[in-house]
Amino acid sequence: MIDRRSFLDWLLGGTVFAGLAAILYPAARYLEPQEIPEAAISSLKVGTIEDFPLDSGTIFKFGRKPGLLIHDADGKFRAFHATCTHLSCVVQYRKDMGAIYCACHNGRFDINGKNISGPPPRPLEEFDVHLKGNEVYVSLRG
Repeated sequence: MIDRRSFLDWLLGGTVFAGLAAILYPAARYLEPQEIPEAAISSLKVGTIEDFPLDSGTIFKFGRKPGLLIHDADGKFRAFHATCTHLSCVVQYRKDMGAIYCACHNGRFDINGKNISGPPPRPLEEFDVHLKGNEVYVSLRG
């Protein structure tokens, strides 16, 4: 059987513990950053036709990932995810090579996104490009 003093010590200790938990738990939850869901986008206006000279490439942001828009010498637009399929480095269009180039490990893709040399194991993921008037839109393929 437990005596009265031990019971009061146990009761007082439990009360202090519960009080600290009631203060510290909300404080810890307040300091923890909340996860904010990213708005899903399926289409993005990247500019006007005049913004992209012939035979050039431009990096743009599609959500949290980079994209690459190419306006080739024939006037056709192509767009790809600008992350290399090898180790996710950002790729760029090189006019002097006539190819998409990954500087990390000397990977190369043709202007259709097909891997042609270096370590990239597969082609770049492609976006659909739509022209509305003189505005250029990029959207997810599918």
